[in-house]
Amino acid sequence: MKLAFWLLTLFIAAGVIALAAKYNTGYVLLVAQEYRIELSLNMLLVLLVALFFICYFIVRLLIATLRLPTMVREFRTRRRHQAAHMALLNGVKAFLEGRYARAEKTASNALRFKESSEFIAINAVIAARSAHELNKHSQRDEFINVLENHAPDEIALRVITKAELLLDENHYEEALKILHSLHTVEKNQQTAILRLELKAQQQSNNWETVLDIVDQLTKRNALNKSLAEELRHRAHLENFRNNVWNKQTLQRYWRSVPSAEKENSTLAYFGAQAHIALGDCATAHQIIEKSLNKQWNSELVRIYSDCLKGNVTRQIEYAETWWLKFYPNDFNLLLTLGKLCIRCELWGKAQNYLETSIAVRSSYEAHLMLALLNEKIGKPEIAKEHYSKGLELAPQNLESGRLSGRALNTIPAKLLINKD
Repeated sequence: MKLAFWLLTLFIAAGVIALAAKYNTGYVLLVAQEYRIELSLNMLLVLLVALFFICYFIVRLLIATLRLPTMVREFRTRRRHQAAHMALLNGVKAFLEGRYARAEKTASNALRFKESSEFIAINAVIAARSAHELNKHSQRDEFINVLENHAPDEIALRVITKAELLLDENHYEEALKILHSLHTVEKNQQTAILRLELKAQQQSNNWETVLDIVDQLTKRNALNKSLAEELRHRAHLENFRNNVWNKQTLQRYWRSVPSAEKENSTLAYFGAQAHIALGDCATAHQIIEKSLNKQWNSELVRIYSDCLKGNVTRQIEYAETWWLKFYPNDFNLLLTLGKLCIRCELWGKAQNYLETSIAVRSSYEAHLMLALLNEKIGKPEIAKEHYSKGLELAPQNLESGRLSGRALNTIPAKLLINKD
């Protein structure tokens, strides 16, 4: 549409000029000393227009000639920028593809271009990480030095890179020092920095700090919910192990655990085991009862009979009232009730619970407890039969992971039968 408009305008202008020239009869007389030149006015106008365009192109040619060196320099600079840009892209691409030798070579060549500090920093990091993956530690350190000397303002990039490389070599203490130095610069810590610190704190077994970092990452939605829960459980387990030798310290730590986490069956299992190890049966039973009332866990109820100090009769009544009517076919619950009844010398109930447990799922521990019970009530032949069945099941239980060290320790279970 626009082209048609200009063509129409051109045709109209040409027609107007042709008509004007046809009816223009004027002329121009030029006198120069002895010469007299007479021209039509139309010819003069054409010559003036032609002269204008000739002068215009001559001036443009002179300007272009004078600017030629500058244009050549700009062209070379532009070509150099393009080459540097392509080298950077190729280096990043090769690194992401896992072609570390090519990435190192490309990034190293790109460093020869005298570009901005950001350009140098990115290429130095790509080259350093590639050399690290190739176990070329001396070259890696050289590239890190380039990063420090030629891009000193890129503090975060340098620190994160060095920390990651140190963590890959399990130098977590040095990595922590570097990350802490960045904290003074970065008021609001980046999520990437917190992730690195989380890994370093795990390696250094600083589990209290791990819990704090997990909370920070969770608030930022930067950590998968299941992974955060797994990390919390691991941290609590390690803290239980560290505090298990001191009853007061363990109780103080357990009180500091959030109520919602205490109800988790896995964490309750760890906490109860720690209290049982210190002989604090009352607290262990309380932990197990609260957790099982919120969420049933067969493995957790199994350790309910591992610590038999205190009122065992109350334990039996509690388990029968709150759990047995809801989970009558849980073999671990039946086994636990059988062991508790043995402790109270309730031989008939103990036998009934243990035989029902075996009917649901035959286990080494249930047969062992029945064998010891029958020995106690004077039935050695039946006891011998249960010993044999228990020994047959022992390898199977070991393979399936159901026979723990706690179960093996029940071999001298006469200690459970005879009251203190």
